[in-house]
Amino acid sequence: MLDLILPLQCGGCGAPSTRWCASCAAQLRVADDQPHLFTPRTDPGVPVFALGRHAGVRRQAIVAAKERGRADLIAPLADALRAGLHHLLVWGMVGTPVTLVPAPTRRIAARRRGGDPVRRLATLAADGLPGVSVATVLRLRPWVRDSVGLSSTARQRNIAGRVRLVGGVAGEVVLVDDIVTTGATAAESVRMLTEAGAQVSAVLAIAHA
Repeated sequence: MLDLILPLQCGGCGAPSTRWCASCAAQLRVADDQPHLFTPRTDPGVPVFALGRHAGVRRQAIVAAKERGRADLIAPLADALRAGLHHLLVWGMVGTPVTLVPAPTRRIAARRRGGDPVRRLATLAADGLPGVSVATVLRLRPWVRDSVGLSSTARQRNIAGRVRLVGGVAGEVVLVDDIVTTGATAAESVRMLTEAGAQVSAVLAIAHA
């Protein structure tokens, strides 16, 4: 009866009567050689790693979690992020102790989404990994526009000087995000963290555009 009123659909492929099907879970699974290095148009000055392209099941799940109220999809996305971070730790690209810093989200967007999805992703991803903590210390200043549809140059102008630090963070840091597109937000975030004395080792994202 509940399915008739609020029909369940897979957040990746739309299959009925399930929130997350086995096929989509398999497509989001992190391979032994992931995450891969990605070179955004705006270089943040540190290695940028992504689990895959912002396409297919990965894109559908991210959009559903962020824009369609599918908070239940945060967990499988965070599992993928955790697996990617685990690989970076095993490969020696990142050491411990390390702090995950979520990339900043516009306040109006976070309110509309019922909270900051990137912060939730980082918190769940860190769970169960020894020596990994989370610090939500980056904020966007007012009047930052939604970056969807902006060119690389426009994104840089939109974000320049508008990321601020609201807390202390020291030692090794990994900046985490759901999507890296042009790299403008990552670059400004890394700049602020570095100026505050943090050692930013990498940017890690679920997807790249």
